[in-house]
Amino acid sequence: MTTDFTIADCLGTIRDEQPLINCVTNAVTVNDVANVALHWGGLPVMSDDAREVGDMVAGAQGCLLNMGTVSEAGEAAMMTAGRAANEHGVPLVIDPVGVGATPTRDRVADALVTDLDPAVVKGNYGEITALAGDDADVRGVESVGEYADVAETAVALARDTDAVVVASGETDVVATADAAYEVAAGNAMLGRIVGTGCMLGVTLATFAAALDDAETAALAGALSFGVAGEVAAEGAFGDYEGPASYRVAFMDAVAGLDGADHPEPGARIERVVDV
Repeated sequence: MTTDFTIADCLGTIRDEQPLINCVTNAVTVNDVANVALHWGGLPVMSDDAREVGDMVAGAQGCLLNMGTVSEAGEAAMMTAGRAANEHGVPLVIDPVGVGATPTRDRVADALVTDLDPAVVKGNYGEITALAGDDADVRGVESVGEYADVAETAVALARDTDAVVVASGETDVVATADAAYEVAAGNAMLGRIVGTGCMLGVTLATFAAALDDAETAALAGALSFGVAGEVAAEGAFGDYEGPASYRVAFMDAVAGLDGADHPEPGARIERVVDV
């Protein structure tokens, strides 16, 4: 079964294996991305120089490519890292940040998912819609507008890329070529912090590095991330007064989550598209 896993078991596997995750990511959230990978139980490394990144990825168990502050050198590093991941069988997660906002981002994102073989493609509703070739409203790196058909769009993109697609929003959608699922987890406070999308991306990379199946990794990663957001909002890791203190509580929730006291995935994950 797709939901035949528990958060506790997934976290235990990650913490036992301590997978090395190479992140080619953006300058805005690089520290948060590294910390979230570490807090889940992974070992982050942020190699982003084309001269060495292929060698680093060859020895890693997971790889994240995040084009949030894409540059010519960054594009070269991402392509080098992605090719190394594919060559060495390292699960590759692509986060096409801001695709749909500029022609440059459109071109780079298309190259990443066309020339490389990602295990997971993760973006917000607007980014996933734009990457699928449909009309989207992306302002900078933020998704605006309504996306009533995002689950169907995610399935179409999964079919085109042969990857699991995660569309993040108020309700996260995880899609394969055959089905889409809604993951009911999270808290509105996550939307008030810059970089939670990047943190979700590295979460998926960390889970994919330790778990055998990309679909299970995407579902478990999205669910665990959302549950951490919930328990942080509930005050389980300290009181908060606003976004800054909530961010601290959320980081502590990621580090302290054990999954034992939370509903089984079947209670949180609903199949909404069946192809």
